[in-house]
Amino acid sequence: MANSRFEYVKTFELDDRLLPRCWIVVRLDGKGFTKFTEAHKLQKPNDDRGLHLMNAAAKALMEEQPDIVLAYGESDEYSFALRKSTNLYSRRSSKITSVFVSMFTAAFVHQWPQYFPDEPLHYLPSFDARTVLYPTDEILRDYFAWRQADCHINNQYNTCFWALVHSGKTKAEAQAQLKGTLTEHKNELLHSKFGVNYAALPELYRKGSTLIRRHVLTEVKKMTDGRPVMRERPSIPILHEDIIKDGFWIDNPHILNS
Repeated sequence: MANSRFEYVKTFELDDRLLPRCWIVVRLDGKGFTKFTEAHKLQKPNDDRGLHLMNAAAKALMEEQPDIVLAYGESDEYSFALRKSTNLYSRRSSKITSVFVSMFTAAFVHQWPQYFPDEPLHYLPSFDARTVLYPTDEILRDYFAWRQADCHINNQYNTCFWALVHSGKTKAEAQAQLKGTLTEHKNELLHSKFGVNYAALPELYRKGSTLIRRHVLTEVKKMTDGRPVMRERPSIPILHEDIIKDGFWIDNPHILNS
């Protein structure tokens, strides 16, 4: 209907192009996932199947969107950082947000049977999404530090909460016992009452999951004498390590230099 008399309706569309030379971060969050996890019998406080499924969906999105340089996920949320110079979808916020959340959700649903072969989907999951701009490398680092700190705080609380509930406390009693407690109090509770060393729990739970891009040597074939032929191939490893301290960023300078 190009050049029709109805084309004036396009003037009602708002220009939502994001500012240039800023980091674009898209954060996805499960909508109503407390109910969803209960309906699908996910283990508390952590279900490895669900966490690995979230990672698989994030990796699928990164494979489709090469401008994503870093992703970080914990629980039912994931954050994706696009390189500063990206012109993906002309930097239109609504386009980026809608494409990312729909692709992630589609990958989550598509791969569900691989991680939950004995638990079919009873209803469709959904995620909400937002796009935020961060003007400097320092603020981008602080954003991801905030999300990893949040991972630790939430996981430590949930580990204590569900240990109390599984021991016979009601949810209200567990909440009351944990109200106002500090990190050291929670660690002592886990150790003295349940024999759990919080620092020994899997890093997947305590530090979340970080996805980056790397090139790794991969065997592509063998010579006639049996020697392997190696070539660099792009890879998206899933890491569970500290991204708050400088070490991670020093070891992966290509993220901020992308």
